[in-house]
Amino acid sequence: MNVPPLTRGPRLTRRRLILGGSLAGGALVVGYAATHPMAVGGALLSGGGTDPAPSAFGAYIRIAPDGSVTVVNRQQELGQGIHAGMAAMIAEELDADWARVSVVSARSNFRAYGPQASVGSRSIASNWDLMRTAGAAARAMFVDAAALRWQVPRRLITVRDGVVSHPGSGRSATFAALLADAARQTPPQRPTLKPASDYRLIGTDRVRRKDSVAKSTGAQVYTQDVQRPGLLVAMVAHSPRFGGRLARFDPSDARAVKGVVDVFAIETGVAVVAETTMAARRGRDALRVEWDDSAAERRSTPELVRLYHELAAGRGDVRPSDFAMKGDTPEAPLRGDVVAFTFDFPYLAHAPMETLDCVAAVRGWDVSLTSGAHLPSIDQVQAALAARTIPGRVDLEVVPAGGSFGRRGVMSADYVVECVRIAKRTDGRPVKLIWTREDEMMAGHFRPMSHHRLWVQIGRDGFPQRWRVHSVCQKLVPVGPNGQAVEGIEGSPYFATAATVDGKVFSPSLTIPPSFWRSVGHSHSAFVMEHVIDQLARRAGRDPAAYRRVFYEKAGDRRRLALLDTLCRRAGWGDALDAGWARGLAIHETYGTLVGQVAEVRLEQGRPQVRRVVAVADCGIAVSPDQIRAQMEGGIGFGLSAALFGAMTLVDGVVQETNFDTYPVVRMSDMPAVETHIMPSAQRPTGMGEPGVPPIAPAVANALLALTGTPTRRLPIG
Repeated sequence: MNVPPLTRGPRLTRRRLILGGSLAGGALVVGYAATHPMAVGGALLSGGGTDPAPSAFGAYIRIAPDGSVTVVNRQQELGQGIHAGMAAMIAEELDADWARVSVVSARSNFRAYGPQASVGSRSIASNWDLMRTAGAAARAMFVDAAALRWQVPRRLITVRDGVVSHPGSGRSATFAALLADAARQTPPQRPTLKPASDYRLIGTDRVRRKDSVAKSTGAQVYTQDVQRPGLLVAMVAHSPRFGGRLARFDPSDARAVKGVVDVFAIETGVAVVAETTMAARRGRDALRVEWDDSAAERRSTPELVRLYHELAAGRGDVRPSDFAMKGDTPEAPLRGDVVAFTFDFPYLAHAPMETLDCVAAVRGWDVSLTSGAHLPSIDQVQAALAARTIPGRVDLEVVPAGGSFGRRGVMSADYVVECVRIAKRTDGRPVKLIWTREDEMMAGHFRPMSHHRLWVQIGRDGFPQRWRVHSVCQKLVPVGPNGQAVEGIEGSPYFATAATVDGKVFSPSLTIPPSFWRSVGHSHSAFVMEHVIDQLARRAGRDPAAYRRVFYEKAGDRRRLALLDTLCRRAGWGDALDAGWARGLAIHETYGTLVGQVAEVRLEQGRPQVRRVVAVADCGIAVSPDQIRAQMEGGIGFGLSAALFGAMTLVDGVVQETNFDTYPVVRMSDMPAVETHIMPSAQRPTGMGEPGVPPIAPAVANALLALTGTPTRRLPIG
């Protein structure tokens, strides 16, 4: 791919623009300080970001002399298309011409934005008020400018597609024509926002990705594409076992490889630094390394599974924590008709298309980074610690990432720290660290393995009277309770018919590093609750949809009732299917977004085949329906891959799945037809990056239960 290097212009001195706006190089900047080296002469050069300073509006809008609008996106673009939604919220209130709106990524800047992180599918939700307010304030500035120029009341002025008009006199002017006058206006502190009934952009299929052409032509710049003068490439030899340490190494053969510049030990292994990627790879292959496994994990997956089962049964030295208490009789004996369930979920890799990479240069106190950062603020702090400087001396240029699914969101910023440590040894020359697919898949930070054991006491009416849940899962956050292990179980509507609910979470400490994975705990808790409910419905002789309706009515959950009705109608629930096919249903709420899915499944040579998935989403106001559909399809493909194939296994502590030949994903030929329906809503928007993932596995398992009468106790299925 022929991608031009990122170009840097002369650095401008920092200056704070007047409140609301001013002219910088001929462009109106709302709440923007033109400090980034690429913001020169009113233009933003290819591949760049921004470095805004705080203001009344935030640093989110730049309007060029020709009237085109650039939106500064503080959230990371990880492939989810968030940039389009962020731009649409501003463009709607600004009444900009959508065809002339572009988006750039913001650099990491705590002073301007506060903590920057794209987590919990909250990018749209957390910026809903902020971005609309910024757009409305900028619009008000243009209206005030036109009202002064034409000496007419501002209430009689309209704005549409970047044109300001006074219908009574027939006068109009573009943003470009009013730019200088608008720059002199004081923005309102509380601008009037549009009612949803006036939206012309939000909620329409006009809001589509703005990076499709760049990605299709190879013009999109990722970290792998970044070039710098004097750039070196580094790869690191890591221990094949978690917790293994470097004992000794012989660098002579690696140094003999043409293009290798240096070989040295770092905290995580042995770094090979070279002039090219191929030289770094060959140099690393030539290394002779011995590892100290005295503190390493040496168990195999079956041994870990047995450990988890023993912990859930109360045998072991891991002290549990209580959760989800309902009633006042925790751990009292269950009596009468008690049904037990067990579920096992494996470690899962993130496996994004772009493997981990980072570009770093360390010159004295100053650190320069370029990365597809998932948690820019965390990466900035961790880089500063590694370089022994302060976060304010770390410049992090955030570029789009070719996927993450949580892997780039590790709190330790492992690959960024590794790159900085290497760059400290290269005398100021920039270094691009590259992890191969094998590096990434063997180095862990997996979705944690988990085990759930449930006991349900059933009443004469066939509904639960009491629940008991024991969950075993590593903690993702070192402090506080292990909430991620049971998110999606705590507060479940299926507890509505029960008088008591008690639960315990066991959090074993292992050297295998876990991390957030797309939908986090919901990725397994949805399966637990939705597959248990189908089994209970079958046991009670009730239709699974009708059985769920009783819980939702008991809980007073009108939202779920409405979604269930829509899902059943759209999927043709209860209609006849071709011989050998069955439908499975699952409904789950993830980070405020409610998703229901019905999967049509059959068994072909003993393996599930999914031909159709009908999905319904209740995500509040749909900012970009096209992106919601895309995220639902992507989430179903991602979740289906995990349900049918996904498992990272250990033999004597060594990961066995190292690439897509041993860690398969759903191929296009296996992908079901997906129909997505969006519930109409006037509520604040919620996210769609993750909620499409959790329901698909239980929907498939429930279809198989209908086909065979056999429940699924572990994933992957079969």
